[in-house]
Amino acid sequence: MKNNLTVIILTKNEEKTIRQVIQNAQKCADNVLIVDSGSTDKTVEFAESCGAKVVYRAWDNDFAAQRNFALQHVTTPWVLYMDADEFLDAQLISNIENVLTKNEEKQYSMLRRIHAFGFEYKHGIFKPDEVIRMFRTDSVHWEGKVHERPVCDMPKEGLKGYIEHYTYENWQDWWEKAGHYTSIWAEDAYKRNKKSSVGSAFFHAAYGFFRAYIVEVGFIDGWSGLYSSMLHFIYTVMKYLKLNELYRKNGKAN
Repeated sequence: MKNNLTVIILTKNEEKTIRQVIQNAQKCADNVLIVDSGSTDKTVEFAESCGAKVVYRAWDNDFAAQRNFALQHVTTPWVLYMDADEFLDAQLISNIENVLTKNEEKQYSMLRRIHAFGFEYKHGIFKPDEVIRMFRTDSVHWEGKVHERPVCDMPKEGLKGYIEHYTYENWQDWWEKAGHYTSIWAEDAYKRNKKSSVGSAFFHAAYGFFRAYIVEVGFIDGWSGLYSSMLHFIYTVMKYLKLNELYRKNGKAN
């Protein structure tokens, strides 16, 4: 049944991991589709050498648009979305194979386990989270420029096993991605007339830290839990201050 599934992976300059990610995806799918947004390294070359199909869409700060574009190039009844730094564990691969055999009218969620800065997180903002990734191809579309979300009317079922997400090799990696994602968020929020002030930015950030470190017991992870909670504070304050800056730059009351 592996020929009934296409795994979709969005890429830009992912040569470090793309071969391993594709080889992992091929354990449950014959078809791997890469949507590349202009890699300047060997991502495309490596992907094609592994048997993946590569299509191009120019990056326009819209993750949902990239994911929706991919659907135009899928010919299988099922689709599974992965990132270029994610791997399926053996239990999850086995359960995906069972889904393909049953072929039911459902969408499927999975637990994603975060590995960052040399830590495996179990609590706090980086604790394992549920992500919905597997759909009948004609039943899903995506919304949201950043932290995009799938829209699907099918009943949801959770699959056992984990997506192992190896994100943020170092602090510089986090800083660059955080700067990019918060800018996209602020621009999108500005277009939606979402309001922000300096005071509200710090309030949201302080609440986010409290929720990550205390409510979601990030402190149990020791120093790594403190790191992640502090990063969440910085990320949150950045996005709201950037939104406030857009209002001030354009001379609009806020």
